[in-house]
Amino acid sequence: MPADTLTMTTGLTLGAILTVVGLLISFFVWRRKGLAYGLRGVAWSLLPLVAGLLGLMTIIWQAVVGIVGILVGLIFNPLVWAGVALGGLMVVLYVASGFMKAKGIGVKPGARPQDKARARTEGEGTPAAGAAPPAAGQVNAAQPKKAKAPAADDDFGDIEALLRKRGIE
Repeated sequence: MPADTLTMTTGLTLGAILTVVGLLISFFVWRRKGLAYGLRGVAWSLLPLVAGLLGLMTIIWQAVVGIVGILVGLIFNPLVWAGVALGGLMVVLYVASGFMKAKGIGVKPGARPQDKARARTEGEGTPAAGAAPPAAGQVNAAQPKKAKAPAADDDFGDIEALLRKRGIE
């Protein structure tokens, strides 16, 4: 790897070279697209020279060397590729389990929230607590009255009916 730091002269030289290349490109852009685009190119072309004159080229150089080092380490490291493969497997398993839960595949009966809500609305086959039915043989026995649900607010009645219709409680 090249040196991690640049001297002031090296940074200024590198900035000047990049500025000259940028000015050449800006000239061709000016000829092709017009003065406004050419001037914008000149402005951007002066940025490396400014960085060299301010002594910031060393910082920029260290950042570039660091990023290239990280990328090279990622590309040529088998442990990193194992991590990438496991990350991909993780995403595939997570998505597959979401589809399976939605379709009810591989889920124990009653484990899904929809099944629990449906069981509550159907009463799970148990008789409701209340008065016992009249004995057989009694004529005109008073029928037990069903317990009325507490009076719901009119604003929420429509919403509750819609939720019950959809099987949501």
